[in-house]
Amino acid sequence: MAPLMSLLCLCLVGQVIGQDMPDEEYMAQIHACPKECRCPADFPRAVYCDNRGLKIIPNIPPHTWYLYLQNNLIEVLSADALRNATQLRWLNLNRNRINSKGVVDGVLSKMSHLAHLYMDENLLSTVPSHLPSSLEHLRLSRNRISRIPSRVFLGLNKLNLLDLQRNKLMDDDVTEVSLKGLKNLVQINLAKNQLSRMPLGLPPTTTQLFLDGNNIEKIPANYFKDLAKVAFLRLNHNKLGSTGVPKNVFNVSSMLDLQLSHNQLTEVPLISSGLEQLHLDHNNIKSVSGANVCPVAIDTVDDSVNESVPRLRYLRLDGNRIKPPIPRDVILCFRMLTSIVI
Repeated sequence: MAPLMSLLCLCLVGQVIGQDMPDEEYMAQIHACPKECRCPADFPRAVYCDNRGLKIIPNIPPHTWYLYLQNNLIEVLSADALRNATQLRWLNLNRNRINSKGVVDGVLSKMSHLAHLYMDENLLSTVPSHLPSSLEHLRLSRNRISRIPSRVFLGLNKLNLLDLQRNKLMDDDVTEVSLKGLKNLVQINLAKNQLSRMPLGLPPTTTQLFLDGNNIEKIPANYFKDLAKVAFLRLNHNKLGSTGVPKNVFNVSSMLDLQLSHNQLTEVPLISSGLEQLHLDHNNIKSVSGANVCPVAIDTVDDSVNESVPRLRYLRLDGNRIKPPIPRDVILCFRMLTSIVI
């Protein structure tokens, strides 16, 4: 009688904690859990195989949505182990030893529900091909990627985040051809690559552009003409001088956060009235005046809060050649400033 009651209790628990899983799927999922992994009863669609020293991927149960394989020694993303994992929504393969030849052709395309693919800190030399059209987040940072295959993103209409920081991409690798298909991209991270110019071919939906730690020296005058939604731009640790920054290039109405720390600027660039944060620390700026940096005529700024008042709240100028105090006309212009670092 006791075993029967235990089974009954387990089934009842399955109904409660299995969420939308039918009882038979719940039981099958728990019983099929690989011995190398952990499958929590209160989170039955998740399989935890992280930090196990695994060299190969164990056979994954068919009702798995979330698969964690980070911090292992896996070299091959094999079709056999994942042949039943067609319902995956989230796959974490960070910090393994997978190279581009180890990604079996077509293994990812069969995962028609996959939204999040994390392969940071592997040995990839190229962006994997045949990615599922369901993908929303693709993280490939800290690999050895030096090539984005032509049209590799074609059909990825749902992809909104692409992280390629700390790779070996050069200017000719980031083009309109290589980025074709990214129709709804919001964030792209190309920091710490080997770029010497602003990347070409970015989709007009781009809102967050991260380019820190490259070798960029100048920005084309009309660069943001077709990037009308850019709100967050990071260009820290590049080689930008004031001669490489056209006067109105950052006067973009959508921009909220502009970071230009650790460059070679000698002047404060002109900004839009809507900018809220400006990072200019560790440049070669000698002076700052309201007449040169205020995006509106200073005598038109009053104490009332309206659309015409510059929105700047945070200004960082330390690490330059500017001597305090900040000129009064700068304070008069940016009435909403709450913090100045100098």
